[in-house]
Amino acid sequence: QFPANCAGNLVSVPGLRPIAAKLPQTVKHPREAGRGCYHGHMSPNQPGQLPKLPIPGVKNLIAVGSGKGGVGKTTVAVNLAVGLAALGHKVGLMDADVYGPNVPLMMGINETPMALGDRIQPLEQYGVKIMSMGFLSPGDKPLVWRGPMLHSVIQQFLRGVDWGTLDYLVIDLPPGTGDVQLSLIQSAPVTGAIVVTTPSDVSLEDARKAITMFQQVKVPVLGVVENMSYLTCPHCAERIDVFS
Repeated sequence: QFPANCAGNLVSVPGLRPIAAKLPQTVKHPREAGRGCYHGHMSPNQPGQLPKLPIPGVKNLIAVGSGKGGVGKTTVAVNLAVGLAALGHKVGLMDADVYGPNVPLMMGINETPMALGDRIQPLEQYGVKIMSMGFLSPGDKPLVWRGPMLHSVIQQFLRGVDWGTLDYLVIDLPPGTGDVQLSLIQSAPVTGAIVVTTPSDVSLEDARKAITMFQQVKVPVLGVVENMSYLTCPHCAERIDVFS
């Protein structure tokens, strides 16, 4: 009945010519078609989805995520990338936190990437190749983007950047379990994920959600980093549990 009702309503609009509406005989639910929002039901390998294409030259994709902001996720991602490079590995660091790109500040670099042909050339610091929205939109101007635009920029960072040959591409994800995480997980073969949390009950509750998300989309959780576990008093060297 939907096509007939829709066509009838449209024809009643002044100025429109007669129209004919056609729909397939069977319409699949978005989950059955391998599309739609993630609510704990969707698997990245369901029929109907595009296959996950590897990033040319990149051996391992390591996602660093958290359930909430302010837990030091970017700090862990930056130190992980620099540490791997110091061990002699070829490393890239992709800042996927589009709304709050802090990697340029933490890496001490603030330049504009150049394009060579249709490929963006990543910047480099401490032996790590870096790409961040902070290079393309510097200053205090916020980005007000919806899901499709986030998906586009993540794909551009993954496949439009000339990463070269990398042993590890560390990806600093934004907080939560939203569009950026799903765009990454559904389009690229993520080797594993690292979840960052503080000892606070609020942070741990959100970290569990992030772990559950990675488990449900078949991304191995390599480990959980408890950041800011305690504070050492600079005067008496006593250990202070800030988050109880």
